[in-house]
Amino acid sequence: MTVHDHQTDDITDEVRQWLCREFASSLPESAVDDIVRTAHADLDGQIRPDAMGEMLHRLARFRVLRTLRAQRPI
Repeated sequence: MTVHDHQTDDITDEVRQWLCREFASSLPESAVDDIVRTAHADLDGQIRPDAMGEMLHRLARFRVLRTLRAQRPI
């Protein structure tokens, strides 16, 4: 494991924990974890590494909110 991998894991875990706390009453932790991991995979190699934390948080939070909107009955 490289230093980059370890830092990436830390950032991903931090974003996951943040969003799990924010949406604990609305979405299971496993769903948030899946969203964060998918968002990270989508961003990896597409943005500067030093921007990963902020961009991952923004993208994952957007996707969590989109998921919650999709679950609402019409």
